[in-house]
Amino acid sequence: MAARQSISLAFMSFGLHVPRKISLSGNGWRGLLAIFMIMALVSACEGKKKKEYVERPVEKLYNEALDKMQARQYGPATETFDEVERQHPYSVWATKAQLMAAYAYYLGNRYDDAILALDRFIQLHPSNRDVAYAMYLKGLSFYEQISDVARDQKITELALNTFKELVGRFPKSKYARDAKVKIDLAYDHLAGKEMEIGRYYHTQRQYLAAINRFRNVVENYQTTTHVPEALHRLTEAYLSIGITDEARKTAAVLGHNFPTSEWYIDSYEIVEDKKIRITKEDVPWWKLWGDDKKPAITNVNANKSQVAKKGGKAASTSKEDAPWWKIWK
Repeated sequence: MAARQSISLAFMSFGLHVPRKISLSGNGWRGLLAIFMIMALVSACEGKKKKEYVERPVEKLYNEALDKMQARQYGPATETFDEVERQHPYSVWATKAQLMAAYAYYLGNRYDDAILALDRFIQLHPSNRDVAYAMYLKGLSFYEQISDVARDQKITELALNTFKELVGRFPKSKYARDAKVKIDLAYDHLAGKEMEIGRYYHTQRQYLAAINRFRNVVENYQTTTHVPEALHRLTEAYLSIGITDEARKTAAVLGHNFPTSEWYIDSYEIVEDKKIRITKEDVPWWKLWGDDKKPAITNVNANKSQVAKKGGKAASTSKEDAPWWKIWK
């Protein structure tokens, strides 16, 4: 009876509903034990002391955060930068602390937190002189998460759009030049994704779907390194479905724009049905060198006769020049 009363008091102390009948059998004791353990955990969490608020000078807080960041303690550094903004929200250092906290997130590879902090900085301070840097750092946070072409390229598109916005708004900033390079690399990556899908459709003999992918590369990613291969694959796909005229036109475009490309040689061979590339299999096994790399053979007797006609004296023949079978003179 006393045990049941103590259990009822425990339920009431935590604001829980007291059951009408408390079973103290084996399963009942297990359930009660689990309830008491949960109550103990809750009370332990409530018993933790909150971090005391201690106001400190803004210079001391900011320098402490910088020291932590230089020591590669990026987590504590972001907390201290946030404390600068919390304690001194109207200080000039609070604006700098917002940007530095985002940079600490970036250095700690916490890219999502960095992007959120940078978006907040750009929205709160659209006319700040460091907005160009904030946009560049946001683009880098996307760019460093780009995966291989076999995966989804949504991050690549976000990085591309961020860098394009940076170049559009701040074309003369010191970050625009590197942003343009990364724009080209992002375009090349997106073109590689299209080529990956197009090749898959091509191997599955779904030529119309493959043609759409390859045409997208040729039309929308003209400055990338994938255009020659895309034109060659288009030629192959057109020939596979019997559109010979389009195949010839595509091969002609490839030859005009990339005359020295290996892809043009492949396209020419399949369109004209001629083999112009010499492979190792085409060379006889007994032919050690090509016609243009044959060793020079010197005719010693011819040299002697030419010298005698001119009235000169021929050079003496060394032992190496004499035949191996000639033992005596």
